[in-house]
Amino acid sequence: MNKLEATVKMKCPKCHKGDLFENNNNPYAFGKITAMHENCPNCGLRYEKETGFFYGAMYVSYMFNIAFFVIALVSYYMFFEESIDWKLYIGGYLLFTVLIAPVMFRMSRSIWLQIFYK
Repeated sequence: MNKLEATVKMKCPKCHKGDLFENNNNPYAFGKITAMHENCPNCGLRYEKETGFFYGAMYVSYMFNIAFFVIALVSYYMFFEESIDWKLYIGGYLLFTVLIAPVMFRMSRSIWLQIFYK
């Protein structure tokens, strides 16, 4: 498994086998959205290098949200401006953002870990 595949599947950045999250299969499990293993279940790698390490993952999440917004804005003006009211379009975008938040939270942490571990 390469780094890209390990990132997408949310696996350990060192061994690419251990899960990052306790419930790795379902990011929408109520109460377990943010539950993350402290160490890799397979190789024992400590995920949080220092206190506050995952604050940097917010920047990754921010980049994803900006990219989604720019894509939504450009597509609105190119394809939907005359057929859909902008208030409905923004409401749909906000709903999409709320629904994708648990996945983006986990993916941001996975990307952040892959950046800092070799």
